[in-house]
Amino acid sequence: MEQPDWRSWQQEIESELKENILSFWMKHTRDERNGGFLGGISNELKVNAEADKSLVLNTRILWTYASAYRKYKDTAYLEMAERAYEYLNSHFHDNEHGGYYWLLNYAGEPVQTKKQIYGQAFMIYALAEYVRARPDEEALQEAVRLFEFVERYSYDASYKGYIEALSCDWEATDDLSLSHTDLNEKKSMNTHLHVLEAYTNLFRVWPSERLEGKLKELIETMLDHIVDEETRHFKLFFDEAWHSKSHEISYGHDIEGSWLLTEAAEVLGHQELIRRTERIALAMAQAVYEEGVDTDGAIVNEADPNGWTDTDKIWWPQAEAVVGFLNAYQLSGQAHFLQAAYRTWVFIDRCMVDKTNGEWFWKVNQAGEPSGEEMKVDPWKCPYHNGRMGLEALERIEKLVKEPVNE
Repeated sequence: MEQPDWRSWQQEIESELKENILSFWMKHTRDERNGGFLGGISNELKVNAEADKSLVLNTRILWTYASAYRKYKDTAYLEMAERAYEYLNSHFHDNEHGGYYWLLNYAGEPVQTKKQIYGQAFMIYALAEYVRARPDEEALQEAVRLFEFVERYSYDASYKGYIEALSCDWEATDDLSLSHTDLNEKKSMNTHLHVLEAYTNLFRVWPSERLEGKLKELIETMLDHIVDEETRHFKLFFDEAWHSKSHEISYGHDIEGSWLLTEAAEVLGHQELIRRTERIALAMAQAVYEEGVDTDGAIVNEADPNGWTDTDKIWWPQAEAVVGFLNAYQLSGQAHFLQAAYRTWVFIDRCMVDKTNGEWFWKVNQAGEPSGEEMKVDPWKCPYHNGRMGLEALERIEKLVKEPVNE
């Protein structure tokens, strides 16, 4: 059984976080010609200077560097966060209708102006982290305004939960899906998961009674409608009345959601909800451990009720598995969860990290060979999953060193 030496593991993770992930984005991704950050860089570091710029990428950069500054107080990280914050305000913000555009061209002009709730959630998440890192009343009030927009226009008062997207002026739209790989349905697991993390982070800096009620309801809605307690997996797509529209299993989202649900309940502080989420989180982590872990310790991408359908190993599920399995170990003291977290880390270091050009590959195949098709930087490839893994894992390992769990 592979077991970590805590101190050496800490050093390995911190080195990866600071010397590879954070340094890569600072060195390679600033758009010095058009402002903000470049929207496309290949594995070989070839820049596509005319790549579109996405709300997802830019909000995730803001979150990552605000969080890194909060931990390390390195002004270089604060400068990256401030650059992202300024660009989001000056280019992505819709000054007429409020909220944030989904996609800009390379020059910072709106290309897709719909209000994707997933994107609004990431802006709330990032703004709250920015406030946590350096108190800023203007950023806090913008996060609160955006929360109110989401509640006013996206919240489903009949069935609870949130509609996927709205038009530029917050009217109903038929263009709902996040990407070409997602179903065009009214509701999704993915959007609710990231509204959850956004509201959780906002509650840390704005613990209002209204937000407390909405966060509690959202946790309960996810447990009631999105978690399938029989299979121990998330259901992925729904109509507005929560009828499931897919049978796919996303192991990365399952393990990510297991710890985000736990975190949300802990931040909220409702003991009964904490107990419920912990029980479900452990069941979901166990299901991923039993069904989604390959022999090399990596998380495969997708399955259906008949078995694996996509055996590629994508960067972000590996990052989330380290945190999710560590969370399950902290909750249960069961050694196989610690082993799973460490084995995934070993796989990341061996196969996902680009030791030549820096950062991580988007994906490798089942044999651990990198794909040459995907970009190192694009509208979705960002420093948030792997950066957050570093920050979360370091915090959790530090706690485990000080207060070991009973196995």
